[in-house]
Amino acid sequence: MPHVVVKLWPGKSEKQKEHLAMEITDSVMSVLDYGAESVSVAVEEIAPRDWAGKVYRPEIEQKWDQLYKKPEYTME
Repeated sequence: MPHVVVKLWPGKSEKQKEHLAMEITDSVMSVLDYGAESVSVAVEEIAPRDWAGKVYRPEIEQKWDQLYKKPEYTME
């Protein structure tokens, strides 16, 4: 039962977030062979000023070895 959480800066439209959720769902179904009823997708908006403390350090930097797609930026 894949559950995908996308964290991003505020500012994207509801239409964009819905489209992203549909695309992610389609990819999960295609790659992992799940039905749509098994997939859930959430979008969590994180303010730019909070990105380093709420996302980068705890979910990227501290879990670097778990990332299948690593970012090409750092928080210095």
